[in-house]
Amino acid sequence: MAPPMHPALEPLSFLLGTWSGTGHGAYPTIEPFDYLETATFGHAGKPFLAYAQRTTAPDGAPMHVETGYWRPVRPGWVELVVAHPTGVAELAEGSLQGQRLELRTTSVSLTPTAKEVTVLERDLEVVGDVLRYELRMAAVGEPLAFHLAAELHRQPAEG
Repeated sequence: MAPPMHPALEPLSFLLGTWSGTGHGAYPTIEPFDYLETATFGHAGKPFLAYAQRTTAPDGAPMHVETGYWRPVRPGWVELVVAHPTGVAELAEGSLQGQRLELRTTSVSLTPTAKEVTVLERDLEVVGDVLRYELRMAAVGEPLAFHLAAELHRQPAEG
């Protein structure tokens, strides 16, 4: 049985659950691509949401995964910690207005073998059972540019 949700999570409770759908990616240094995505937001009774995301190519081949934590820190403000298996660790913060988040990196740390990433911006909005987001990135010498956009749909709860 899951623990009760921490009261501090109420402003982010609209994210709880599993979301699946399709997205499109592009960047100045790569060919445009489409992908399938599943993202899950859960809690353990503490004042943060645990986040796990994975994408595959339309043929099912694995693409990207990331995991992290979303923390409401004061009314209308959220912090985000995300680890990418490519050697990138992302710290971001930003505004929460209703069911819309606008997050900007405050720090990006790289392992010695990671590709250079300097800025990430994430805009996310939920309307009903539809989650839409856009991610912009500055990386590998390129200025901030569109990278990803997706539309995900809330999946029925298991059990």
